[in-house]
Amino acid sequence: MKNIRISKLTLIMLFLVTLVSCSDDFLEQTNPNQLSTDSFWKTVDDLNVGLVATYKSFSSDNNYMLLDELVRSDLAWGTGWQRPFNVNDLYLQTYNEASKQGQDKWSQLYTTIFRANQVIEAADRLKGTLNSETEEAEAEVVKAQATFIRGFSYFILSTTFNEGKVVLWDVVPGGENGFYRSVSSAQEIKDFYRADLEYAKETLPIKWEDEREKGRITAGAAEAVLGQSYLAENDFSKAAVYFKNVIENYGYALTSNIGSNFTTMDELNEESILEIVRSTDFKGELNQWDWRDTGASSLQQRLTPIGGWNGGVVANWLILEYKNEALDYADPRNKIIAEDGSESFRKFSLRTSWSVALVDDPALEYYGSPTTAEAHHFQNKMSCYWRKHTNWDLGFESEAARSPGKVRSGINERLIRLAEIYLQYSECLIELGDVDGAMMYINKVRRRSGVQLLGLNGTGEFPLNDHDNVAYDATSLMKHLRFKEYPLELSCEGHGGTRNVDLRRWGVKGQRFVELAAKRYKGENYEWTKEDGTAGPTRWGSVIVEVSPDDDTVDPAWNEFQEAAVNYNEDENGYWKLPNGETITNPVLGDE
Repeated sequence: MKNIRISKLTLIMLFLVTLVSCSDDFLEQTNPNQLSTDSFWKTVDDLNVGLVATYKSFSSDNNYMLLDELVRSDLAWGTGWQRPFNVNDLYLQTYNEASKQGQDKWSQLYTTIFRANQVIEAADRLKGTLNSETEEAEAEVVKAQATFIRGFSYFILSTTFNEGKVVLWDVVPGGENGFYRSVSSAQEIKDFYRADLEYAKETLPIKWEDEREKGRITAGAAEAVLGQSYLAENDFSKAAVYFKNVIENYGYALTSNIGSNFTTMDELNEESILEIVRSTDFKGELNQWDWRDTGASSLQQRLTPIGGWNGGVVANWLILEYKNEALDYADPRNKIIAEDGSESFRKFSLRTSWSVALVDDPALEYYGSPTTAEAHHFQNKMSCYWRKHTNWDLGFESEAARSPGKVRSGINERLIRLAEIYLQYSECLIELGDVDGAMMYINKVRRRSGVQLLGLNGTGEFPLNDHDNVAYDATSLMKHLRFKEYPLELSCEGHGGTRNVDLRRWGVKGQRFVELAAKRYKGENYEWTKEDGTAGPTRWGSVIVEVSPDDDTVDPAWNEFQEAAVNYNEDENGYWKLPNGETITNPVLGDE
């Protein structure tokens, strides 16, 4: 019996040894219930699923940090609740490598790049293995969309972090690729993302024919970003070529109403070049901060004073530029005919009324009230808020009713629109010596909003419209473009950081803060009348007025950019520094 037991034990041991020796992968078995990169990426449908996740990452506010970048520029006051005191490190120009906003932006951009790289690698592996030429072509277009998103993310990194010297990931980290890399040179980064954008430009359609596909990235978006990449380094000749192509070859057009670009009204319109699609119609069951939420944007809540957080308000100098825009009295849209037949003119321009909410603007309703003064009392020396990105046209209750108790917005974010390209092309033309050509494109933008045109009376493309009767040269037109046209048309929109990039490349940001810090203001009361003819409550000190610095009515509480004028240093604040979250956890980064 003992011998039999030994024999059986021997056979069992030999069987186990045989099993182990016949399979080197005995300890590396694949879990059949768990997806892996090898088991998932098999079809075009898989590629599309990965692309959806990439688009979702691309839509995150943290890629752009619009409001935070706005406060870092000359366009905004850091927070509406703390005049005259402010502790916002971006507004004060005291941010550094530990600042949360820079950390979040960096992290989100690399998350977006990671997802894009997964789709790109999978598309390359599947090439030549799919069922038909149609599927092969579809896979190529999926790859091109992911490639654009990767290139666009690197464009933002290049223009906002560490003088353009950032970590380059052209593959998915892990395995033989490792998990850590040092930074590449600024030129290597530019060469890389421009190659991505060129590929996207050549591969993507000019227009998506299926209405269900509207909002996807197009060749025009890739060409526009290429132009912006050369403008960012003041290469006006190359930038102009791309901008001209965008203007002439893609069928874009200015909307008749500038307001079509700022709310849920007329989304994905003819002016839109690159737009993030949002909706509160879906995923309402999710937690409001769930990344899968189709309406996951806090911009609406951060900008509105009506039930919102009041996180950033229009800078004083810009408020006055909006209020002082000269009307084109030859434009019938600026004429108001009362019920008794009497005629008058708009108080502020169409561009002003659709872009910002002024306490003394009677032109448009505001959150269900006939005027802004009736909707909000404009306390704490607040006289103006952005309308952009807010649901003032729907009313606060309308937005809240869609997602009770949650912070969600259905407003699409227009990252690039044709008016921006017109103005950027104008800058190139000025630098290249074509002042008349530049003025023509600036005036196209101005005429859309019923604003007085630039140039001598009776000249230009629209000789019958009112002009300011000024003979512009390159210097005076460039000054107008930098400090009036760009901010009036494009403030509080875009892909974040554009104004900071512009001020830096013009070499004027520090001096700009000094100039603005020297301005002095006071607030005057606003007396107004309700629709029923009765007097509304006085809005005390809510109308801003610029006064001479030696005027004894100066109110120091209105002063702005005092600390920025002292703290701003091009070496310290021109770019975001590499976040310390990266330098601490990345052992090969070194002392960059």
